[in-house]
Amino acid sequence: MTTNQPSPAFIGASWAVLFIGVVSYCFGLWNAKMMLNEKGFYFAVLCLGLYSAVSLQKTIRDRMEGIPTSRMYYMISWFALIVAVALELVGLWNVALTLSEKGFYLIAFTMSLFASITVQKNVRDVQQAIENDYGTEQIEHNSERNSILQSPFRRKEEEE
Repeated sequence: MTTNQPSPAFIGASWAVLFIGVVSYCFGLWNAKMMLNEKGFYFAVLCLGLYSAVSLQKTIRDRMEGIPTSRMYYMISWFALIVAVALELVGLWNVALTLSEKGFYLIAFTMSLFASITVQKNVRDVQQAIENDYGTEQIEHNSERNSILQSPFRRKEEEE
C-alpha cells in the first residue's frame, strides 16, 4: 500500500489544532467555577476520549493494511470512544453552566478528538513514507541506535 506523505503545513496544522483544543479545554476547566472533582471528571473524560480515538484509528488502519488485530481490542476501542463521548454529553447536559460554556467544552472536546486522530494518521503516514523510501531494516537500525528514549540501563549494558 503506497501512502503519500502529508505536507509539513498539514502536519503543523494538525498538531496546532490538537494543542489549541486540549489547552483550551484545560484552560476552561482551570477557570471554571466547579468543584475539583467535577474538573477531574471532565479532564479524565478528555484523556479517555483522546486515547480511545487514537487507538480506534490505529486499529482500523491496521485492519485496512492487513496487520492482524484482535476483534476484542477493536471492540474495546469502539466502546471506550462511545463511553467517552457519552460521558461528555451527559456531563454537559447535567452541569450548571451557561449554554455558551457547554458549547465551548463540547467544541473543544470534539476538536481535540478529531485532531488526535489526524495527528496519529500523519505520524503513521510519515513513518510509512520513510519506510518506503529507505526500507524497514535501515529505519529499525537507526531508531535503535539513535533513540533518545533509550533506557540508560540498556545503554550501560550495551557498553559492557
